[in-house]
Amino acid sequence: MTADLEPGGGRIAHARHLTAAFLDRVRDEHGVPVSPRAQQTAVLVVSELVTNAHKYAPGPVLLDLRVTGDAVDVAVWDSDPVLPVARDADPGRVGQHGLEIVRAVADGFEARREGAGKRVVARIRLVDGGGNSAR
Repeated sequence: MTADLEPGGGRIAHARHLTAAFLDRVRDEHGVPVSPRAQQTAVLVVSELVTNAHKYAPGPVLLDLRVTGDAVDVAVWDSDPVLPVARDADPGRVGQHGLEIVRAVADGFEARREGAGKRVVARIRLVDGGGNSAR
């Protein structure tokens, strides 16, 4: 599923809704197991990635959700070619923890330049288990 997210703050809530509905369809219509934790994690990751795109990229934002094997790949493309860099943990810093959160909860993470912008992809296992390979 690919969606062009309209400009404005509402795009973040819309992206969360699209993600939850997509995973509901994957589970209910296609019989693919999706744990509640995986769905909540995917919605959190989408929220953080789309928030970053909304804050730092001046143009369009695309959300792409794909089930690959036992995981969902959450990809967000935006028009800023600067690749994100996770900052060192700092409990005293207010805000700017989104990428830290994504990397902590995702099972895989990649950011690459693509076209006139960049694509950030996080992989989340659809069923609970195992460790985290994104760290």
